[in-house]
Amino acid sequence: MTENDLIDSLILEWKQEQPQLDSSAMEIVGRILKLSKILEKRASKALSNYGIHYTDLDVLATIRRSGKPYELTPSKLMKSVLITSGAMTALLKRLEKLELIYRSSDLQDGRIKLVGLTKKGSEVIDKAIETRFIEASESIKSLNDSENIALSILLKKLLLSLDF
Repeated sequence: MTENDLIDSLILEWKQEQPQLDSSAMEIVGRILKLSKILEKRASKALSNYGIHYTDLDVLATIRRSGKPYELTPSKLMKSVLITSGAMTALLKRLEKLELIYRSSDLQDGRIKLVGLTKKGSEVIDKAIETRFIEASESIKSLNDSENIALSILLKKLLLSLDF
């Protein structure tokens, strides 16, 4: 017998209250949503030693993996980070205050604004991303290699079908 989780309980309650509803999709979607919250909390906890949050890591990592000179426009950052433009502005202000990024104008076109990593920002992201990858591995250690591959393929398929 398989152990029940929160989603099983919620589905059972709906079956009792409104048995005509097809709850099969919620068995997947509900678990993905619950996992998302759990994984983000775990990531933020792992990153707390660096004084940054998960969304901070997302921005710093995007700039870092862009390659030298480790600068991007805010619009390019927005394409990689899952937050609103207003939240991005607040996030960049916070990272600038922490001296992890700088903001400047492009030397060739002063109308273009750039966000870049400071030396401190580079040091923090290089350490934090290693911690993040270790934590991610720990999060999926209950799955074997073939389960990891299968889950990755299925999640990618679902994501590609829904991403717009």
